[in-house]
Amino acid sequence: MNVPLWLWLATVGGILALIAVDLFIVDHNPHEVTSGEAARWVVFYVACAVLFGIGVWVFAGHASGVEFFTGYITEYSLSVDNLFIFMIIMASFKVPAIHQHRVLLVGILLALAMRSVFIAVGAALIAQFVWVFFLFGAVLIWTAISMLRKKDEDEEYQENAVTRAVRKFFPVTDDFHGHKYTVKVGGKRMITPMLVVIVAIGSADLLFAVDSIPAIFGITQEAFLVFTANAFALMGLRQLYFLLGGLVEKLVYLTYGLAVILAFIGAKLVVHALHEYHVAPDWLDINNWISLGVIVVVLTVTTVASLLKAKRDERAGLSAR
Repeated sequence: MNVPLWLWLATVGGILALIAVDLFIVDHNPHEVTSGEAARWVVFYVACAVLFGIGVWVFAGHASGVEFFTGYITEYSLSVDNLFIFMIIMASFKVPAIHQHRVLLVGILLALAMRSVFIAVGAALIAQFVWVFFLFGAVLIWTAISMLRKKDEDEEYQENAVTRAVRKFFPVTDDFHGHKYTVKVGGKRMITPMLVVIVAIGSADLLFAVDSIPAIFGITQEAFLVFTANAFALMGLRQLYFLLGGLVEKLVYLTYGLAVILAFIGAKLVVHALHEYHVAPDWLDINNWISLGVIVVVLTVTTVASLLKAKRDERAGLSAR
């Protein structure tokens, strides 16, 4: 794809405008987000992503369109698995319900800015060194194995180095002060837990990028598509948080499905690198239609299987009473 500068600027400007409108609505009337409201926002952001993907398909060709949709679905599905961590962080900081939307919005905005740096670095490395595909493939395969190993371990939030550093260098108040980030206490400027939890959300998502960025580079090497797929997935993520709620805990097989997807994309990256070195046979090719099919099938099977298991467990619990 040949993406002119004006298109980059227009796309980034449009995304920032959407975020600004969302932030204005949150600041204008802080409130607890209902399931109905979250559902409408999710539909809106998914519709925006679909319309953008159709635009890519029409103006850049079907191959680029398939790459965008495959990358978007992959990033969105990986994000769903991260929602559980966000729930743990919110509970750990005891964030009031009326401020949770703002925390997610600003935290994810920070994450998008930091991911943009990752994407730029990744695109530059891929353009210069073919062996980077082997590295990305190994990262994804190792991540897939790690996900399966940790599946049965208890999830417990522990503050990462970035969050601990904030607490170390800045005094933090014990309580929230509305949606303020800093307040004066006894003539001394202090930061509030509101700012700390935003840092926690943003830095946690940055850690998630360690697998999501290589994963989408396994689908497309176009930096424009990588960035936009990440942006649309992240923008819809916070609304999905309020819509799914406790349902995330019922998706017990989702981690297995995501591990399969990451391993599959990791293998695809390795095969691509072998083709670049002209050591792989021509028939050993994984195109984006195959990738899209595998991802959709795996996500569908794991989601349906998880919901069926949740229903069986619920019935078993009722019959045991």
